Amino acid sequence: MRNVIDLFAGAGGLSLGAARAGFNVAAAVEIDKHAIATHKENFPHTIHIEKDIRLLSGEDLICAVGKDKPIVGVIGGPPCQGFSTIGHGNVLDERNGLFRQFFEKVAEIQPLFFVAENVPGIMREKYDSIRQEAFSIVKDYILLDPICVNASEYGAPTLRTRYFFVGYRSDSGIELKKEDFDSAKILERYRTKVSAALEGLPVHIPYQENQTGIRHLEKQYTDRRRKHSQSDFFYEHTTAGIPPNVGNQEFIKQYREKHVTNGFLMTNHSAEVVDRYRALPYGVKDQISKSQKLDPNMFCPTLRAGTGPEKGSFQAVRPIHYAEPRVINPREAARLQGFPDWFKLPPTIWHSFRQIGNSVSPIAAEAILKVIYDHLPDADYKS
Repeated sequence: MRNVIDLFAGAGGLSLGAARAGFNVAAAVEIDKHAIATHKENFPHTIHIEKDIRLLSGEDLICAVGKDKPIVGVIGGPPCQGFSTIGHGNVLDERNGLFRQFFEKVAEIQPLFFVAENVPGIMREKYDSIRQEAFSIVKDYILLDPICVNASEYGAPTLRTRYFFVGYRSDSGIELKKEDFDSAKILERYRTKVSAALEGLPVHIPYQENQTGIRHLEKQYTDRRRKHSQSDFFYEHTTAGIPPNVGNQEFIKQYREKHVTNGFLMTNHSAEVVDRYRALPYGVKDQISKSQKLDPNMFCPTLRAGTGPEKGSFQAVRPIHYAEPRVINPREAARLQGFPDWFKLPPTIWHSFRQIGNSVSPIAAEAILKVIYDHLPDADYKS
């Protein structure tokens, strides 16, 4: 098997992309108890390590997976809050040191390749020393120039932009260049827009305090597949191509047999807010809530995570549905980020949106990691 370890795994966006690209997610490290709970639900055969990465060594991770199981890749998205342009931009933010931790683990584990993901803010000049110090740790690796990934270019219906740092061991036999990732981009006419991404989900959903699941697949969903870049991801793969060892089997059974999924908890708006949202044109922000109304024929703006418990657990501003005077629900957010309907979401709105907003788009992750998968040497690693 082509085993990878996901550091700072979150709910599993990068893990899902890796699994769909052909890798086996052998282990995942995540300190947030709610995020790792979601990861466990959806990756039941992965070894989960709920621990501060600074307290782990590469040898710890190798032993957790098993010394007889070669690790071909280390992937992960180190915390980005310290680098984000919407944050304080503090060079001394202690979380910035976790970027270095990722590369220390790579140097200790010595996989064939690594992929680290982060926000565009990390490329600002004031963080040059942080990046250079981290890269200097992996002297045995060929590091490609940073790859700027706009998720919409790879088939996801969101404008989410992130940087991917890709490297491979100089003695690995891999021949890879930055331009190879351009071939994974979707032609403009096939890129998924909001209306196509939300196709098949119910639009009119009554507010119910304890609503966690809903029968949602309309007949047209299975009988009339529209030609767009996510058709494979949301339709074919959700019923026939779920990666091996991935997914909560009982949840998937309910999804396949009864067309039930979760994540439809709704936000209860006042009549005044409903009126404002209804009158708002596509693509325009509400002046009070700052929520932007989705345009069905455009991409979704970047979904944010909101603040953590240490800062009051505030929800991020959520976009407004293009056809209903309400903000989107977690399942709609999952679709817009690129998570399939068989992926089990947390039972609360706050944790769902926080985990989705913190995640890598699985669609973009799959595209990037599939390029690497196809360039790996065959010997000893193929399933």
